[in-house]
Amino acid sequence: MTNAVSIAQLGANNSSFTNRIINGAMVIDQRSAGASTSVQTSTVYPSCDRWTVFASQNSKFSIQQNAGAVTPPVGFSNYLGITSSSAYSIVAGDYFGVYQRIEGFNTSDLAFGTASASTITLSFWVRSSLTGTFGGALNNSGNSRSYPFTYTISSANTWEQKSVTVAGDTSGTWVGGTNGSGLQVTFGIGSGSTFSGTAGAWASANYSNATGAISVVGTSGATFYITGVQLEKGSTATSFDYRPYGTELQLCYRYYYFLGGETAYQNINTCVWYGAGDAVGQFSYPVAMRANPTMAKSGTWATLGGGGAVAQTLSNDQITTKNVQLGFTGGSGGTSGQATTLRASNDTGLRLTFSAEL
Repeated sequence: MTNAVSIAQLGANNSSFTNRIINGAMVIDQRSAGASTSVQTSTVYPSCDRWTVFASQNSKFSIQQNAGAVTPPVGFSNYLGITSSSAYSIVAGDYFGVYQRIEGFNTSDLAFGTASASTITLSFWVRSSLTGTFGGALNNSGNSRSYPFTYTISSANTWEQKSVTVAGDTSGTWVGGTNGSGLQVTFGIGSGSTFSGTAGAWASANYSNATGAISVVGTSGATFYITGVQLEKGSTATSFDYRPYGTELQLCYRYYYFLGGETAYQNINTCVWYGAGDAVGQFSYPVAMRANPTMAKSGTWATLGGGGAVAQTLSNDQITTKNVQLGFTGGSGGTSGQATTLRASNDTGLRLTFSAEL
């Protein structure tokens, strides 16, 4: 483990997909738009897109894009910030951290699980109110293979750049060129002995952190900030692959997309009445999603046009990786064959969300 070479973060946009991490610069935050979220025990995507948190205990930390309004490292505009909520004493079965699962289509060339497994390098910028040895891990999809790693933060409240080079795993079962989880990258902020392992070697175990790593959740008010995360093929950390914002957003859309929230009367989709109270409409996502997504809805909507009143029930009659057929029932006064528009009804909180996360 060494510090990475100095990086000119904005100098090397390219289409080679050098960085297998999506949203490593934490620029996309569709879900919370920079609001703070207190993390519960369930695995959730509370803030920056593609970054999941996990916790064995309720509300031991909060997470936010640009938490604390700290200036990011040079060349970056955003970071993911974690703040400990209490001085929690870790027990053996505890685990806390943030991770990203990388799709198998984006890691299959690494050939993990074979004699040809490639060496990879993980680099990132990190800042904490604590100093000492921190840890994390790489995992396969079944959490049956793990590589715990460590890095050192030398100065409190100072951005430091780190890199970790890992020889590819020649054992275990790894997802290849499919839409499953090909490789998981975890940054631990506290783990008990059950989920901590010796750093620097592959193990047939489910580790999310390295033995002896600092517990951020063990100090009330402790902070852990991270950005510029890059995972690449090879034994050297190269300049951060800072893709254009629009490109990064499109990559995130493959896993999560939402409609609504922009104006109080935002138009969502054109539909057609096929009865006095029933309507149907087809909506296509901006990119093909990783798998058939799960749709969720919240807020107040209305139909406009075709004589119909507000539709009371909204459902996804058919849903695929490319589009969804929205169905409406419980309205009244619609004229069969007439067009209508689904829109927000004086509600900026209207959301139709589609999730195909790993």
